[in-house]
Amino acid sequence: MKRKALSLALAGVLTLSLAGCGSTDGKDETKKSTKKVTLNVTTTYAGEDTNAQNYKDAVKAWEKKTGNKVNDSSATSDETFKSRVVTDFEAGSEPDVLFFFNGVDSNQFVEQGKVVSIDEIRKEYPDYATNMKDDMMGASPVDNKNYSVPVNGYWEGMFVNKEVCKKAGVDIPDENTTWEQFLEICQKIKDAGFTPVAASLQEIPHYWFEYTIFNHQSVSTHNTVPKKADDEFGKAWVSGLEDMKTLYEKGYFPKNTLTAKDAETFQLFTSDKAAFLIDGSWKVGGIAEAVKDIENFTVTHVPAMGDRKGTEEIGGISMGYYITKKAWDDESKRDAAVSFIKHMTTDELVSKFAGTTITALKNGAKPDTKDFSALDNAALKFSNSITAVSPAVQDNLSDAARQPVFAEMGAIVKGDTSAKDAVQAVLDAANE
Repeated sequence: MKRKALSLALAGVLTLSLAGCGSTDGKDETKKSTKKVTLNVTTTYAGEDTNAQNYKDAVKAWEKKTGNKVNDSSATSDETFKSRVVTDFEAGSEPDVLFFFNGVDSNQFVEQGKVVSIDEIRKEYPDYATNMKDDMMGASPVDNKNYSVPVNGYWEGMFVNKEVCKKAGVDIPDENTTWEQFLEICQKIKDAGFTPVAASLQEIPHYWFEYTIFNHQSVSTHNTVPKKADDEFGKAWVSGLEDMKTLYEKGYFPKNTLTAKDAETFQLFTSDKAAFLIDGSWKVGGIAEAVKDIENFTVTHVPAMGDRKGTEEIGGISMGYYITKKAWDDESKRDAAVSFIKHMTTDELVSKFAGTTITALKNGAKPDTKDFSALDNAALKFSNSITAVSPAVQDNLSDAARQPVFAEMGAIVKGDTSAKDAVQAVLDAANE
């Protein structure tokens, strides 16, 4: 999957009622130690990351406020960075505070007891991360507990060319638009002489794959890889692929969708020839660079069916701030580590770092919008209206395992290969 560089203003948060002040007022309510300390901190806010300077400014502000110091060893995120962090932990030279990945990459730290759970931290600091929605914080697969406090992530939504919809005489879909209604909208757009859906099934079929199978599951089950094509989850994958086949057969994709590059179908969208484009939060900037009139574009929820609600989207928060056991057990550093993370994850700073992407803030991100375009504002409104997210299930598969579906999507939608056989081939490859 075209996955989310950490510097991208990725991925929508929930607009929920205010529940607990936590650190939302920006005040540091941790216990004050008379002894000033130096925290060893490692993050990915470095190099070309667009938040690198925001991070440096925030660190300086915390140092000035507390009198403590930060020994920073941040570096650009890549496999070398991951390896360095793992090596540091193995050597006993891990940092006090770490901004790192959730999930598989951090499993060993959890299994070895080298990072501290948020539940444990809250026993001593009850207001720790209480401005965050717990079920958005990226629980560890090891024990389903939260260990990191997140900043921002990514979402995938449906971008809309408003001019095409206007000329076709259709309303822009919203969170209440059902899948059947969406198909009716697509037909009207096609009848008006436009392409309903801009997508290259030859090069990038995965966004539609995710959402069509999501529509046959729920936010709690979507991230589950089937064991076989005819089990509960396998049937959802088959049904989703068949829905993609229906879209193809009805002519809702570009005529050359099986041979076109993504850049070609994207141009259909930006040149007022196609109505809809499913892509990620990072695409906001790409659209702005490609068009003259950004007012002509917006982003909305992908039409839903079944158990999936219209405000539930593909997305996630892949990283967050950890306190290591090493720092937690050091009474001279414990307060400072908590204070530092609370400072870095206030509503104000998270909003600044996140922009229009997804966050776990209970109150939704509130970035400075004075320089926002119409699409930026639409993206922020969209992200704040998302009520739940599911990670992209394809990220649980290797490149080789994806091939029977992604590389053979043309054969599937043309009916040369059955959806069930394609799904089983993916599962067979995943189990090799």
